[in-house]
Amino acid sequence: MIKSNAMITIAGRPNVGKSTLINALTGEKIAIVTSKPQTTRNRIFGVVNKDETQLVLLDTPGFHKPQTRLGDYMVNVVKQSVADVDAVMLLVEPIANIGTQETLLLERIRETGVPAVLVINKIDAVDKENILKVIAVYSEAHTFAAIVPISARLGDGVGELLTELLKYAKDGTALFPEGMTTDQPEKQVIAELLREKLLINLQREVPHGTAVEVTKFSERGDEDSPIIDVDVTIYCEKASHKGMIIGKNGAMLKKIGTQAREDIERFMGAKVFLQTWVKVKENWRDSDTAVRNFGYSE
Repeated sequence: MIKSNAMITIAGRPNVGKSTLINALTGEKIAIVTSKPQTTRNRIFGVVNKDETQLVLLDTPGFHKPQTRLGDYMVNVVKQSVADVDAVMLLVEPIANIGTQETLLLERIRETGVPAVLVINKIDAVDKENILKVIAVYSEAHTFAAIVPISARLGDGVGELLTELLKYAKDGTALFPEGMTTDQPEKQVIAELLREKLLINLQREVPHGTAVEVTKFSERGDEDSPIIDVDVTIYCEKASHKGMIIGKNGAMLKKIGTQAREDIERFMGAKVFLQTWVKVKENWRDSDTAVRNFGYSE
């Protein structure tokens, strides 16, 4: 039985490894991961139950300079997520220099007065001397409650980090049912898994201008052999982008759909029949209405 809980935000610049870390801590793929910045758009709750404590982890979009209405929404999510939590993990790369995004996040952390844990990710890419330099630079800039070097990709240091996070738990009951690893509805996870494949397979600005909507989600078959039918519409901003997404003779869309279906089947634990369509919705990222309709609302 859960007897204590804590809400903890993971904040950092784009592509620093926030989603990889939340997946490592929960032990399940609940946040999509690519090598491209601004992969995460929404705030995602990951749930970790350890002994009699429940940790609710908030994976946030990368903190960046917004250039669209969608970008404004993403930055606001980060600012709000740093407030009203029990602790913040500031995730940084092993670079002995504090960038603009980190400076702004540290200012926000100081404004709220929330305890902060510095998490230095990607330590597998540098030597110990570099890590010590990073620790020295950040220790001068802010008094952190703890500093934990990790490799979220390899899992190194993740156990030590979890032990540190458990210190922020306060008496209370479970915030989410035990066994639940994310607050995301199944349809949202499915849409995000497909968007991940768009980001992985498409180049330049094309995948960042896409949104994914699940228009059909139904189950059939028996309890032992369930089958899930999923219809998905991919929206893009230009007719030329639509052609790139579909590809010659539909090859690219088929590739994206196959990769997404395999991940969806692993997540759902069931056979999945996935159908995809592509539609153009020009400049949707600069439309307040479209941004809200695609689920990016405060």
